[in-house]
Amino acid sequence: MQEAWDVTSSEDRDGVRLTWHNWPSSRIEATRIVAPCAALYTPLKRIPHAPPPLTYDPIRCSGQSCQALLNPFCQIDFRSKLWSCPFCLSRNHFPPHYAENITETNLPAELIPQYTTVEYELQSVGQCTVPAFVFVVDVCLHDDELDELKDSLTQALNLLPSESMVGLVTYGTNVHVHELGFGECPKSFVFRGNKEYEARKVQELLGINTFANQQPGSPPVNGAFGRFLCRVEDCNFTFESILEELSGDPWPVPSDQRVARSTGAAISVAAGMMEGAMARNGGRVMLFTGGPCTNGPGSIVGRAKTEDMRSHTDLQKNQAPMFKGACEYYERVARRCSGAQHVVDIFACSLDQVGMLEMKVLSEKTGGLMVLGDSFGQSVFKESLRRVFRRHPEGEVDGGSMMMGFAATMDVMTSREFKVQGCIGPCASLGKAGPNVSETTIGQGGTNSWSIGGVDPSTTLAVYFDITNPGQNPLPQHKRRFIQFLTKYQHSSGKIRLRSTTLCGPWHSDPNDIGPIKCSFDQEAAAVVLARLAVHRSESEEVSDILRWIDRSLIRLCHRFADYQDDQPNTFRLSPEFSIYPQFIFHLRRSQFLQLFNSSPDESTYYRSVLLRESTTNSLVMLQPSLLSYGFNSPPQPVLLDSQSVRQDTILLLDTFFHVVVFHGETIAAWREAKYQEQQEHEAFRQLLAAPQADSQSIMDSRFPVPRYIVCDQHKSESRFLMAKLNPSVTHNSTDSGGGQAIFTDDVSLRVFMEHLMKLAVQS
Repeated sequence: MQEAWDVTSSEDRDGVRLTWHNWPSSRIEATRIVAPCAALYTPLKRIPHAPPPLTYDPIRCSGQSCQALLNPFCQIDFRSKLWSCPFCLSRNHFPPHYAENITETNLPAELIPQYTTVEYELQSVGQCTVPAFVFVVDVCLHDDELDELKDSLTQALNLLPSESMVGLVTYGTNVHVHELGFGECPKSFVFRGNKEYEARKVQELLGINTFANQQPGSPPVNGAFGRFLCRVEDCNFTFESILEELSGDPWPVPSDQRVARSTGAAISVAAGMMEGAMARNGGRVMLFTGGPCTNGPGSIVGRAKTEDMRSHTDLQKNQAPMFKGACEYYERVARRCSGAQHVVDIFACSLDQVGMLEMKVLSEKTGGLMVLGDSFGQSVFKESLRRVFRRHPEGEVDGGSMMMGFAATMDVMTSREFKVQGCIGPCASLGKAGPNVSETTIGQGGTNSWSIGGVDPSTTLAVYFDITNPGQNPLPQHKRRFIQFLTKYQHSSGKIRLRSTTLCGPWHSDPNDIGPIKCSFDQEAAAVVLARLAVHRSESEEVSDILRWIDRSLIRLCHRFADYQDDQPNTFRLSPEFSIYPQFIFHLRRSQFLQLFNSSPDESTYYRSVLLRESTTNSLVMLQPSLLSYGFNSPPQPVLLDSQSVRQDTILLLDTFFHVVVFHGETIAAWREAKYQEQQEHEAFRQLLAAPQADSQSIMDSRFPVPRYIVCDQHKSESRFLMAKLNPSVTHNSTDSGGGQAIFTDDVSLRVFMEHLMKLAVQS
């Protein structure tokens, strides 16, 4: 119970989940535990009992290569007013204003034991400007789609704080940068859509003066403010008027060709304007597109309709001629945005692909958001856009401010016995080397510092560690390991904040007793960490190779930690700490993150990108969806994600994170069609129909992106959304249905998977 409590308390108190709480003390023992030593860290997690932001600068260790912050694990000498850094063991003097007041009963907040996470509002760094939001709008849409988008953008404008800066760029065949400060009549600067513009050229053509030496916090002086970027309160009417008069692209389109859509040029122009106006100040470039880029730099597909969009097969056979060039182009733009600390969000709504695969680097390297839907009229888009601008509830710390940070960076400090291998998540390496940077890399490696860009309360990064202590040098029993996460970001008010999270954990030195390590395993965190690693590797490796690697890892883990007698599968037992880990791996192998069948490259990219940024809890729902059953004889209850859970007289509620599915059994659907729920004597049936709908609404109310809501009946086409996620314990080849519905598949069931696992794990 103690270890389980450690897991949940660490997440509630610090926003951290570790795969192992006890770490082996040598490199060789670390390889034997199979699952990596890693942390899932949510930098902006809302921590209920944390102190309010401290309005002074933190005290740093004076060690040349350390720079760790004062924290509750420091040894304090109250007589000589010295503190010892747990990371480098340096002794440091307190500054005078601390030394005068500090006693054992009068501690500053950062030394109080329960405040392992504190946040500072930095005083030595001047305040930045308020953030800017530039809307980049595709006008190559059908009229009804464009009307829906204009309506949503008008609502979004009213959700922004009145002091925020806002800009508007529209694009079709050409790119238009609208001058919002000129309200007398619509006025815009036009850029050719088939040409690549450097940032300096954009700034020159717009008349924006850039100051390379402008420091964060200094008042910006250039030609963009009051013209292309205006405060919402000053340009609200002008912005809405331009939107209202916005019409489709006027250039004629032959019937055998696609529209000329200059998405690549539009993003580059918007980024160039922001680099000139808001360098190293928070800002978001928000792209709204309804189709693939077909014109100019970053084109995904040619204009001729005879040319098909690239598929998974085309990519595997290198038959997508524009793919490599487009990826390289968006990679360059992403580097520019990341360097200027600006975020790129992608909102794509189309029944066909839009090039999410090529453009994903824009969001992943800058901490941006991705939303993929079928139509700008769907709640998947409309409600998701509204939730981007959520605010902290009034009465809380930061009440009324937006739930997002800008221009964020993260540094990781470690004690000497282990190093940082890398990070997987929405981030970009800052290339900062140090003594705690490992030579072996995972994800964004070779550094202990990353640019995160945009960050919100669910943004989660996976940081991987490499235990470097040699086996011949056992650590003393009392030795502890330390990790410190330092996240610096711009608050939506413009103030610069620094959040410090410091962790302390034990080492385990006895290779003959794996009990303490075994009891400290967090199978949920480990499953998410493995899934992220698998998705990261899928960018450069074949899926079949990744599946073999996952299988081998699971077999080795079970061989190491299960209880069994050699070569006797019937003696195989897993302790509670490991009992559901094989299930997570079974569902990961069958998930849309690794199985490309029946999904386009854009959809696969979208699913994977969301997995790489979401919290542990949300990621687990993606890996192993939750299933609730509603019936007359019992209250709603969780049931196995299994084909035997399908009954004719029950309703199932499936939550896959991306979809919320209400599935009616055959009998229930027939009664509903007969309208029994409208008859007074069948009040219980009416309540049964309403219960899953109410529960699904409560799931959707708190989620971003908003999931697609599907109501379906047994044996109807949309029931595939449920059936594809179920363990196929009953198939068309089964002799006994066991009361469930048969699934037409050749996939193995969880039972067969576990039988093979047990057989291989117990081999001597």
